[in-house]
Amino acid sequence: MFKKDLHGGPKQKLKSSVQRSIRQSLLTTYPLLTPHIDEVLPKKHSVEQIKLPDRASLYVIDGQPIAYQLDGGVLLPHLRLVHRFPQCFPTIRIDRGAIRFVLSGATLMAPGLTSKGGRLPVPVDRDAAAAAAAAAGGGEVKAEEEKKEEAGEGEGSDDEEETVKIPNEGPDEDGHWSRELEKGEPVVIMAEGKVEAAAVGILTMGTKDIKEKSKGPVLEASHYLGDGLWRLNVD
Repeated sequence: MFKKDLHGGPKQKLKSSVQRSIRQSLLTTYPLLTPHIDEVLPKKHSVEQIKLPDRASLYVIDGQPIAYQLDGGVLLPHLRLVHRFPQCFPTIRIDRGAIRFVLSGATLMAPGLTSKGGRLPVPVDRDAAAAAAAAAGGGEVKAEEEKKEEAGEGEGSDDEEETVKIPNEGPDEDGHWSRELEKGEPVVIMAEGKVEAAAVGILTMGTKDIKEKSKGPVLEASHYLGDGLWRLNVD
């Protein structure tokens, strides 16, 4: 998507209503960001828009890129935001052999995810597992509830528009996300043997179908390490 160097337009400060819309969109699309949203988008700071070629936009705040958008579509996190809050975005993992292709802008294909080094979701009902563990050992449910309260789940927000339920999901120790991801859903691409995310995009095939078919392209609207969006100077 952003293979070539980008030349963005001048920064444009957005209206307060548009900034609130961006904030709510991030919370709705990425509810795991909820505990960190005031760090991502400080309320007394202004979000600015940089218009890019092909009807794309980049949103920045205090010189930090936050998210990009293609033709008014879903907000996708910039990799610099993903690297700051890696636990807040659904992930899948490519094997070592796919890394050089993804980082050269090639289309991500299913075999890079279904091979031994790839990682696709393994669905787990974490709430049910916690309840079962508590029934067996006692105390864990209370601890989990306290953890959710600290994160703000189940409590009303001062701003009604920001009330978002935080899902109990995430990767296991081996890198498998805890629920299946759907076609059209934003996803972060991790890479075998690497710590930081390598790319971001939108799934063109649900993860359940990827496992069953194990062929075909699986990602669009991608932004990857070292591409034009990564290199764009936003100061």
